[in-house]
Amino acid sequence: MKRLRLAVSTLVAAAAVLIVPTAAHAADPAQAVLVFSKTAGFRHDSIPQGIQLVRDLGAANNFTVTATEDANFFTAANLANFKAVVFMSTTGDVLNATQQTVFENYINGGGGYVGVHAAADTEYDWPFYGNLVGAYFNSHPAIQTATVRTEDRSHAATAHLGPTWSRSDEWYNYRTNPRGTAKILQNLDESSYSGGGMGADHPITWCKTQSNGRAFYTGLGHTQATYAETAFRTLLLGGIRYAAGWAKQDCRAETGYTTIYNGSTTGWTQNGPGSFTNTNNTLTSVGGMGMLWYSAKQYGSYSLKLDWTMPGDDNSGILLGFPTPTDPQSAINQGHEVQIDATDTADKTTGSIYGFKSADIAARDAALNPPGSWNTYEILVEGERVRVYLNGRQVNDFTNTDPARSLTSGYIGIQNHGTGDDVSFRNIRIKELGGPPPTQDTVEGEAFTSQSGVQTAGHAGASGGLTVGYIDNGDWAGYSTLSTVNATGFTARISSGGPGGTITIRSGSQTGPVLGTVAVPSTGSWDTFQNVTTTLNGSGTGALFLSFSGGSGALFDIDTITLSRGTVTTQTVEGENWTAQSGVMVANHTPASGGRTAGHIENGDWTAYSQINTSGAKTASVRFSSAGSGGTVQIRSGSQTGTLLGSITLPNTGSWDTFQNASTNLTGNVSGTLYLVFVGGAGNLFDIDTVTITK
Repeated sequence: MKRLRLAVSTLVAAAAVLIVPTAAHAADPAQAVLVFSKTAGFRHDSIPQGIQLVRDLGAANNFTVTATEDANFFTAANLANFKAVVFMSTTGDVLNATQQTVFENYINGGGGYVGVHAAADTEYDWPFYGNLVGAYFNSHPAIQTATVRTEDRSHAATAHLGPTWSRSDEWYNYRTNPRGTAKILQNLDESSYSGGGMGADHPITWCKTQSNGRAFYTGLGHTQATYAETAFRTLLLGGIRYAAGWAKQDCRAETGYTTIYNGSTTGWTQNGPGSFTNTNNTLTSVGGMGMLWYSAKQYGSYSLKLDWTMPGDDNSGILLGFPTPTDPQSAINQGHEVQIDATDTADKTTGSIYGFKSADIAARDAALNPPGSWNTYEILVEGERVRVYLNGRQVNDFTNTDPARSLTSGYIGIQNHGTGDDVSFRNIRIKELGGPPPTQDTVEGEAFTSQSGVQTAGHAGASGGLTVGYIDNGDWAGYSTLSTVNATGFTARISSGGPGGTITIRSGSQTGPVLGTVAVPSTGSWDTFQNVTTTLNGSGTGALFLSFSGGSGALFDIDTITLSRGTVTTQTVEGENWTAQSGVMVANHTPASGGRTAGHIENGDWTAYSQINTSGAKTASVRFSSAGSGGTVQIRSGSQTGTLLGSITLPNTGSWDTFQNASTNLTGNVSGTLYLVFVGGAGNLFDIDTVTITK
């Protein structure tokens, strides 16, 4: 099999920062960090101070440090011993092709990268590195004092800083702005110094994910004095802790958000007892139980992001989708709460939809920082569907079925739970998603238009007094008036004096594609009704069909059926725009999108696309061509051997310039980079033009 490489200092004013000690973090395991400082161009005289700083940080924070300028150290066996590699003001071409491949595999396999200052002046002809560092150096003015603005005060590297920081350094201009591919942590106020070349948006420190790895870069660090600054030392420690995977952070690129709190409480109203203090652009709960709600506007479909921390076992939450409140309890009763609480029952702890749905506890625990650290929530509301992301990882997916708690329009708020429940919030921002308003369609269960085995049954407690009943194993019912297109949630009002069973939701026919399943319990009698609900994968194309399975005898009755529809998110990436790969090459084809494909694909090759996270993915489709034997594309999460979400068979299309589309539903809900793994016989199998994921 081919494996061709593609060519292709002043001290900080005390008022500007909140100094925190660099004592060992109890949660950090004993690990190792590598510092690499080879230069093939300008050499900074601050490199020895930088190396010594990392050694000092390691001694105080439970990690050992190895420093080298020998590129031959970059072997798979050596790098496997380190959680992160710090490029300490490297310059020029410092790794050969073999060493580059080793480092690519290290990052793609989950390793961490920290770039300091001139690390952006390194490896200009290595596209992988350019994507990893985020932006290449362009120019700089003379060393001078400038104002650094802190955009993200939840990251371990910047949580100790105030909103602004005045300090002296050599301030880099970059060839491109990394904002579209990285989370910006700090930016420069170009009006505060001379020689800025990027305008009003001048990032200087950022973080990002790449495949399974993590990257952190700061443009600070030119002067020797920098490495004696307490605030910088804490910043670099936070960057190392993130890159090593010890500090959990949301480093997804973030654009289009409107800040509704970052120091100013304009538009916010306290309801109920207690309050929030407002200092250092931070709201902290006091007493209660009350809430601070954003009374300036109601929201429908949106992404809400906010940063929060609690010192111990405290209690608070974010309230969603409630009408104008009469008191805090009315908001709880007419909306939903995304919980913050270290210990409680599963449906009432951090990440849960309070009282309704537990978080994925394993995912929550893997994403959660310990008490005293900052965390970030993204709460994605689309129609009646709520997805909760903790530090960038999805931990809950809930669909509301109660009309009295509809999420399609309402206010948002933060809770002050009571004395001793001290939770703080920063940087509350929101992005409205727009698009068509979500809808719900409800039909009577007995209003089927086709069926096998079922009959209408009378029940005084049912809507309209009737249900679809006498349901046995293998029966089914079709509803030609109810389309499954864009359906993301299913709810049925059911009763059962029998054993219960399972409803399988299908599209187009009684044997059509499965959109979801839901278990139906025995309710104790045929006149005792309750709701069962499930999310659907959003891939429906035809009328609704329900097939029924279970034991012997009558299983259950169905009173009403509701399909909810939210915004379907579609992400498409060109096949050749991989961020990591093995074996594939770019191929030119005039009929392809952009004129190019991922080509020369053989059995065992793979591509990765860090632009797409598989969390919440419901379907995958590819546009492809093949004059070869065809084969199978496996959709995986996190790595080329990660969780298998689905597979698509790709046949021979007759020529390399004849394109077809093929798709599949995806199973599971796994957060990670999208990987495509290619399986087949000998020779070239197929080319991939575009890849589309729907969520």
